Amino acid sequence: MSEEYPGVGRVLVIVPTFNEVENIAIIVGRVRAAVPEVDILIADDNSPDGTGALADRMAAEDGHIHVLHRAGKQGLGAAYVAGFGWAADHDYDAVVEMDADGSHAPEELPTLLDALGDADVVLGSRWVQGGSVVNWPLHRLLLSRGGNLYTRMMLGIPVHDATGGYRAYRMPVLQKIDVAAVASQGYCFQVDLAWRAYQAGFRVVEVPIRFAERERGVSKMSSSIVREALWRVTVWGVRSRSESVVRLFGGDRKSRAGR
Repeated sequence: MSEEYPGVGRVLVIVPTFNEVENIAIIVGRVRAAVPEVDILIADDNSPDGTGALADRMAAEDGHIHVLHRAGKQGLGAAYVAGFGWAADHDYDAVVEMDADGSHAPEELPTLLDALGDADVVLGSRWVQGGSVVNWPLHRLLLSRGGNLYTRMMLGIPVHDATGGYRAYRMPVLQKIDVAAVASQGYCFQVDLAWRAYQAGFRVVEVPIRFAERERGVSKMSSSIVREALWRVTVWGVRSRSESVVRLFGGDRKSRAGR
């Protein structure tokens, strides 16, 4: 039942869930009110709290809502990859990543989609002018800002919030960068996709968002997710720099040999 969003086409908002029964009806209702044209895919990882069953009841009452039931908790990245595949199979033109806990305001979705009219990827950014974070302790603020600064330095990607999870992609981007090959999760999944899109030459832009810490339920963030992100970004950065050096000196040797 989806309609076309001006300048973008058919849009699918993917909302991964695991034990979000307190939040899912609220966030879906806000999306439906904010942008009635879009469809919503709830990708549920077999939540034991009944999130999947509630999602099914919502989908039965609203043709804009769909549910993808997954076998179990396999991580945020895997849920999005499955959602991207569902979107491709159902001929959507663009997809949006959105958390189920309300930290990403659906009321800001038009801002992302309007920017997508002139871009390939739009990142909702907490760390550009106009962006903000609400209800985070100082150590979380420092960790996020420091992690994003480290990512820019190591990967050379010119964005301020590569770890943020509120973003929109045109489908050709996901098809070209081979998201099925992305094994990372959490923060690192977001960095990986942004970096791949940038390396592939797509136009990546940032728009400011207001990020609010969840009010209901339990956060899925863990120290292991942070460690994975730091380790993978370090490995990618070192590898990229090493390859650049090899290309530089390899090209220089070929130039001298041709004289």
